[in-house]
Amino acid sequence: MFLKAPLLLGLIALGPHVSSPNFVDISKSTTSFAMCVEFAVFQFNQDHLDEYAYKLLWVGRSQRKRWTMIFLMDLEMGRTTCKKYDEDIENCPLQEGSGKKKMDCTFVVDARPWFSQFTLLNSTCVQK
Repeated sequence: MFLKAPLLLGLIALGPHVSSPNFVDISKSTTSFAMCVEFAVFQFNQDHLDEYAYKLLWVGRSQRKRWTMIFLMDLEMGRTTCKKYDEDIENCPLQEGSGKKKMDCTFVVDARPWFSQFTLLNSTCVQK
């Protein structure tokens, strides 16, 4: 009996975490997801100390948390020849040679697209 009590208490404590909503795969072409990707790249450029802008190269994981508008994405971005406040960064060429840099990032974005409101909940980036 005494061995069952800690097990039962452990299951009760873990219950809410085990049954919490998980992220599920979604289409990369979903309008809300595409808006979140654009926001994440913009926010990365605003927060990053580099004077040059980065642009989206590739979208890896595309997920949404069940019953919410919280999106999880893995993005690969490349350093461009344009400054971060230049117009039309998407058409800027990537830097070559010693200036060439790529970043792999994971972003979690809470979206309220009907209000054009986006919040970056978490971001983790590593240079390739």
